[in-house]
Amino acid sequence: MAKIKGALIGCGFFAVNQMHGWQDIANVEIVAICDRDPERLRIVGDQFGVARRYQSAEATFADGGFDFVDIATTVGSHRALVELAASHKVPAICQKPFAPTLEDAKAMVVAADGAGIPLMIHENFRWQTPILAVKAVLDRGTIGTPFWGRISFRSGFDVFSGQPYLAKGKRFIIEDLGIHSLDIARFLFGDAHRMTARTARINPDIAGEDVATMLLGHDNGITSIVDVSYASKLPEEPFPQTFVEIDGSTGTLRLGKDYKLTVHGPEGTTESLVAPKLLPWASRPWHNIQESVALIQKHWVERLAARQEPDTSGRDNLQTFALVEAAYLSARRGETVSLVDLLG
Repeated sequence: MAKIKGALIGCGFFAVNQMHGWQDIANVEIVAICDRDPERLRIVGDQFGVARRYQSAEATFADGGFDFVDIATTVGSHRALVELAASHKVPAICQKPFAPTLEDAKAMVVAADGAGIPLMIHENFRWQTPILAVKAVLDRGTIGTPFWGRISFRSGFDVFSGQPYLAKGKRFIIEDLGIHSLDIARFLFGDAHRMTARTARINPDIAGEDVATMLLGHDNGITSIVDVSYASKLPEEPFPQTFVEIDGSTGTLRLGKDYKLTVHGPEGTTESLVAPKLLPWASRPWHNIQESVALIQKHWVERLAARQEPDTSGRDNLQTFALVEAAYLSARRGETVSLVDLLG
């Protein structure tokens, strides 16, 4: 396969994982990086041997010479950067959350479609090995037809030390973490049409909510609960594990601590470990997320080469982002929100 060249915009906390992931793919080379902070630019450039370094996205695109762009900046810049990529007809990956508003996200999809370029949202949690294992069980029909599910991420981990900006936003856990859990719910149970949510702020030193509980009514009749917390002081810290419970017509599935998967069906009960790989550049406990970064980037390269839409395309992610917007709207109003009204 011919060498695929990429550019990275944004050299912050998480982008280092993406650079490692790209480095692991034999036919991919990141030939340019961009960040407004010259020190971050220097650190990432030196670590990964990238000579072309820019402090301006416009200058990066003006020089060109790459087949795709990986946008790893904060949410406020996403629309402008995706539209810039579209104007240069460069395929784009955009970090989550998709955009500041649903209208911005819709405009980004329109821009990409108008330019004829693929747009993928870096929604990597559905690519975690344990979540893929859960999906495989559902696809095999081992527990029959699912009718109820729960996606749970509860932790007391200090995420603010590595990403201090998270403590300042009026929106926190649903936009930063809940978006992943909501996408997992869509991945496992299909699209949802109704949302009821409640939120709370337990940590007095942050601006946004750090606890959220969301009830989803899925189009196929499944009811799911998505609950997320960064205020849970547990005897054993499970970060960054996502727990899954699913009840089906002929059995049950439970994904628990330390990636233990228990499946009960007509043929009996099985237990297995569906742990992620510890990649050479990864570190515990982040290795679950880090492996999913490598897997979604591999997916992007395969779909780009085949000229096929990625699974977490901009168009697909509008459904996940609409759930985020619906959750905030529901919590604010204290009522159930229809997704049909949001998506139009």
